[in-house]
Amino acid sequence: MSTATMTSKGQITIPIEVRKKLGLKAGVKIDFFEDEEGSYSIRPKTGSIMEMKGILRRLGYVPTIEEMDRDILKAASEDYLRSVSGKHSTAENEKAS
Repeated sequence: MSTATMTSKGQITIPIEVRKKLGLKAGVKIDFFEDEEGSYSIRPKTGSIMEMKGILRRLGYVPTIEEMDRDILKAASEDYLRSVSGKHSTAENEKAS
């Protein structure tokens, strides 16, 4: 286990072993995640939003804001109804058959 000491300004030096394992370099941002028990874990904030280019298929058209709002509302409604009823959505039932 590695240990670090916090300065009066709230700064710490991450031990070399941890930096190597996480692949941390100078200037890298780090995210802090709190779990259900109140403990924290850290992860390097990696990548750029630009790296996500191309991961979604093209629709062939540009949906309108109204179409997006309608589909988001439909999905949220189905998720909510499924969570309170314990039943699968119509789309999930169609996939299962």
